[in-house]
Amino acid sequence: MKTEEIKALFMQFESAASELEGIECWSARELQGLLGYSKWENFEKVIQKAKESCIQVGEKTIDHFPDVRKTILMPKGAVKEIDEVLLTRYACYLIAQNGDSRKPEIAFAQNYFAVQTRRAEVIEERLLEYERVKAREKLSQTEKQLSQILYERGIDNKGFGLIRSKGDEALFRLKTVQLKRKLGIPDSRPLADFLPTISIKAKDFAAEMTSVNVQSKNLEGQDPIEKEHVDNNTAVRKMMIDRGIVPENLPPAEDVKKVQRKLDGDDKKMLKVLKKK
Repeated sequence: MKTEEIKALFMQFESAASELEGIECWSARELQGLLGYSKWENFEKVIQKAKESCIQVGEKTIDHFPDVRKTILMPKGAVKEIDEVLLTRYACYLIAQNGDSRKPEIAFAQNYFAVQTRRAEVIEERLLEYERVKAREKLSQTEKQLSQILYERGIDNKGFGLIRSKGDEALFRLKTVQLKRKLGIPDSRPLADFLPTISIKAKDFAAEMTSVNVQSKNLEGQDPIEKEHVDNNTAVRKMMIDRGIVPENLPPAEDVKKVQRKLDGDDKKMLKVLKKK
């Protein structure tokens, strides 16, 4: 396939995409022509095979192949309703995989939608990594604020470390050292650097409650403040357990510092690309 043909097909597929309720989709009737099928009956067979593939991987066909009706113009101004199917990007990918590979349009579509699907997965992965990095930064800010509040109430850095450790034990039902050993976290590194996003946010929520209650209840001294922090972490744990999430059983996540370096590196690469344009 020549470069000109590839560019033309690329533009055709891009321009054929539309958006419905925030979801990118394609019209099956339009895709039929783009994939080199002259008869709807033949293309329907490909759609059916794609639906079967969708079911085999545990996806719901209604989420990717919703049936709709389409009105078309007929001769002399008449109109007619015909069957139509809206297709998500994933549905288009499955159709391409089940199409006639001898058709150059199908060969192009197989690669086009594979790349587009992978691109979406990469973006989603980056957003999740970004969310985790931001959650870790937020936890650091919350703990710094809590430390300052406690300092004003007679708690030094050592005391704050003990309170935080007791809170972790209440949340995870394991001492910090034990949890680090279970998750394979180096002793010298903070526990939160290797926790999944939901656990980081759980710690942050408990620390926020402690900050608020220490001030609203006017708590002073190590014991009452430690009890308050333990109670808050216990409450957060109960909420997670009630929703079927056992925090100490969640797998460790990648070192958040490595994730941050990866995100920073991606940003630098993107800037270089943009400068060249």
